[in-house]
Amino acid sequence: MCPCLYQRTIDSTSQTFYNELSSQSNTERCGISMKKILCVLLLLCMISTVALAEEATVLNWEDVVPVLEAGNVAGQFYTFDEIAVQIWLPDGILPVELSDEDRAQGLIGYYAPEDGSAAVSIMYVDFGGASLEEYAAYLASESDVTEVEMGTVNGLPCVCYKLPEKDSVSVAFTTEAGYALEVTCAPLSEENAELVWGAVISSIQATE
Repeated sequence: MCPCLYQRTIDSTSQTFYNELSSQSNTERCGISMKKILCVLLLLCMISTVALAEEATVLNWEDVVPVLEAGNVAGQFYTFDEIAVQIWLPDGILPVELSDEDRAQGLIGYYAPEDGSAAVSIMYVDFGGASLEEYAAYLASESDVTEVEMGTVNGLPCVCYKLPEKDSVSVAFTTEAGYALEVTCAPLSEENAELVWGAVISSIQATE
């Protein structure tokens, strides 16, 4: 099983939400130098609607790419067999092999630097046809969840939220098939972490 240091990966909020629905009705650690992070900071400060801001989130990858290129921040996109989406991660955050148990619980991707100091997990779970609005309402009712916010990423409706106790930020999308894709990034408390994870979240998009 992958070493989920910032749990809400296997024990995800989205999976907990579905279980409750069922019961009712049936920095350098990431391979990015401080200089490069500051370039990302400049980019995200210039974008009027930044990831994780207080106002409604409207994120587009095309706004992020120019400054990543200007700062020589390298990375690559990853795709998944289960759903036609892709996500960009900076160099140094590498795939971790998943066990059958991980996959059985909805984990379709887990990425971390070699020292395990950060993590990005991707869950794809049966939502029982629940809507994003229902999930947002559920999140808002949870005492450990903060900054619940609806928005869009590359035109895809989503809900974003933070879990201070887990030091993480997550973004969730729903599909017509009744499933939810949820991406969780941690830690959030490191200097400039929100900016790095903002770039990662901004990259989530449908594959061509």
